[in-house]
Amino acid sequence: MTLTPATRTLHPRHGLHEPTSGTPPRLPGSVRRTSTVDMLRPGGLRGPLILAGRGRDLLTDAAGEARTVSQAGMRAVVDFVGGRFVRELSTDPVRPLDSLIGVRASSGFRGRLDEADPHLAAEHDLLYLLLDEVPVTTLISGQAVSAGTSEQAMKAELARQGTMPGRAGRPGFVAGLCAGFATGGTIMNGIEATGLPPTVTGPTAPSLRAEDDPDAWHETASLPPHGMRRARRIDVVPGEHATVDAFFRDSYVLPGGLETVIHEYTLTADVEGGALTRCEARARVLPWVECPAAVASASRLAGVPLAGLRKHVRDRFTGTTTCTHLNDMLRALEDVPALLDRAVNRNHDNERRTR
Repeated sequence: MTLTPATRTLHPRHGLHEPTSGTPPRLPGSVRRTSTVDMLRPGGLRGPLILAGRGRDLLTDAAGEARTVSQAGMRAVVDFVGGRFVRELSTDPVRPLDSLIGVRASSGFRGRLDEADPHLAAEHDLLYLLLDEVPVTTLISGQAVSAGTSEQAMKAELARQGTMPGRAGRPGFVAGLCAGFATGGTIMNGIEATGLPPTVTGPTAPSLRAEDDPDAWHETASLPPHGMRRARRIDVVPGEHATVDAFFRDSYVLPGGLETVIHEYTLTADVEGGALTRCEARARVLPWVECPAAVASASRLAGVPLAGLRKHVRDRFTGTTTCTHLNDMLRALEDVPALLDRAVNRNHDNERRTR
């Protein structure tokens, strides 16, 4: 029987539960990037983690017709319970990434990616985005393990791995890491009291489908129980003052088949001369009551150049005034100039052909 919202008990200190539904219409002259990374465990919760990423850039011309201008895909197999090592990795298009086999899909992975393929971000930014997701999607996929495992079994597993938390919390649950990890907050209090972080109980995930627009998103499959998905959308409209409208969601499917939202943000921004002149984020779903304190950090990007934005966010956006998931959304804005170039160049090509 499918679990319904009425039969669920929400954590008393859960954060915002205001998920969006559907997807805005595509605007003439715009480029829409959509990407998903599915986190799957077909061999069970203790089996390998499969990260399956897909992405597409879609141009909408002046007449409203859609044309795919870029596509990418990746598949990584991660030994999650055995040290989070990458055991298999394939990409479309194929890139020289064999040196990533055997590295950890965690801290340091992004640096190793840049070393393995220094030209990837410039030559295929969409594939780079999917691979850039590997460490964080590996981390958040632990939601499925913690939600589907009893507290006793989880403690036994952490003890087996030698990662049982003490008073300072185990690595990955460090006080002050972001707004949700504030000292005295829900997460750190849960670890202090039980040795484990609390389990997120998010709201039902509304569909992102646009019933009147089958091209609104690239094709995705249904998620199985315990499956998770990171979904992104970035719409850019070129002009003297280019505009950005973006969406970000992490979701998890309960054992009964109900998809729930863990994190969700929307964002709007203006771009002029290669820099952000305005950047405003809105929290739609966040796990804990402390998390919304991070939303204001997005406005700190006003005046910051888009070139090098990933590094800027990584270096400057730390501590309890930020959110690691919002930071992931902000970092991806570095690709906006490439999307704007595709919109301008393709629209000019269309104009030449119709003359």
